[in-house]
Parts: sequence; C-alpha cells; structure tokens
Amino acid sequence: MSAVTAESVDRRLLDHLRREGPMDIDGVEQLLGVTATAVRQRFRRLMADGLVERSVNKHGRGRPGHLYHLTEKGLAQAGTNYSDLAETLWEEVRAIPDAAVRLGLVQRLGQRLAEKYASQVNSEDLAVRMQEMAGLMADRDVPISVDESSGLPVLNVLACPYPGLAVNDREVCHMEQAMISELLGRGVELSECRLDGGACCSFQPNGDE
Repeated sequence: MSAVTAESVDRRLLDHLRREGPMDIDGVEQLLGVTATAVRQRFRRLMADGLVERSVNKHGRGRPGHLYHLTEKGLAQAGTNYSDLAETLWEEVRAIPDAAVRLGLVQRLGQRLAEKYASQVNSEDLAVRMQEMAGLMADRDVPISVDESSGLPVLNVLACPYPGLAVNDREVCHMEQAMISELLGRGVELSECRLDGGACCSFQPNGDE
C-alpha cells in the first residue's frame, strides 16, 4: 500500500471514530476490510502519533479487549475541512481598500502561522532550520526541498500550500514569505514562483543579513 493510500485510510478511520465513537479491532476489520494484524499495526502508528488511545473493554467473563478512541489531538485533526472558511476570510482580506493596511495584515498572518511551528525550528544553522521546516510542512502534505548547491541554501516549495487561494492572488505568496522569514529568523526573497511559470516557489535568504 502506498504512503498516500495509507494516509487516506488513516483519515477515513479517524473520521469514522470521530463520528461513531470508540471501536474495537473486529469493528475496524469490517470497516476497512483488512486483517486484525493490519488493524493493530495501524493503531500502533496512530497511537504513537498521539491521535488515538485505547481503554480496556470488559465484557462478560472472558478476556477483556480494547476499545480505541480519538485523543484531543485526534479530534482536532479528524474530519477537518476549513477550505470554505479560509476562502471567505481571504476574500475579506482582499477587500480591504488600503493597500498598506492589507499588506500589514497579510504579514501579521504569516507571523502568526510561524508561531505555531517556532518551537520546532530551533537550529542555529540556516540550512538545518530549513530542513526542520521541511519536515514540519511534510506533515501538512506540503513537499519542500532544500538546495545547498551554491552559496546560501534555498528553500523550494514544490506544491503550493494554498492552491485555491494563490492561483490569482500573489498576496498569499507574501503571507508565505512572511511565515518563512519568521521561522528562519532571516528575511527571504521569492526568487522563483509557480505563478510565473516556475517549477516551484523558491525562497532565497537575503544576502546582506
């Protein structure tokens, strides 16, 4: 099973637990159509990620089993779809008539996003900080690579985190630029952009810092 397919099945299972409540191994077997061993392996991974926990399920006089249910982290992640809200809020941002006010708000949004990840990007080395950031963004299904082939390292965002918003609005790029600058502790420039036909969006550290 490919990684993408596995993630899709995980989302299905987490959403089912959110809607239907705790389940045992037998119930998940029937839901997913896989073996009990495969179910246990999946639950071990989800428990290690802090998304699922189990409790003892005593029934009758036989050996007690286990029920699996979502943790608070799992509840926050399962079944979330904020695309409509995000698009509506972004339309309100774009509707602000004063360009300076609008840009200031976009930059503050980028800085607030960076605050969510700041504690996990803490190396003194710029390239390592980029690698740490790439690992965090991978959890959001945003592929990032770090190019260290010449001079300062360059952060290449291979797929837009906000494709529905960015397709016609470069201010989303400004927000992402502000977030990356804040996380790296160093200003970056958007040296290549997919909106201009580039292969990816590349953020290059300012050379004078």
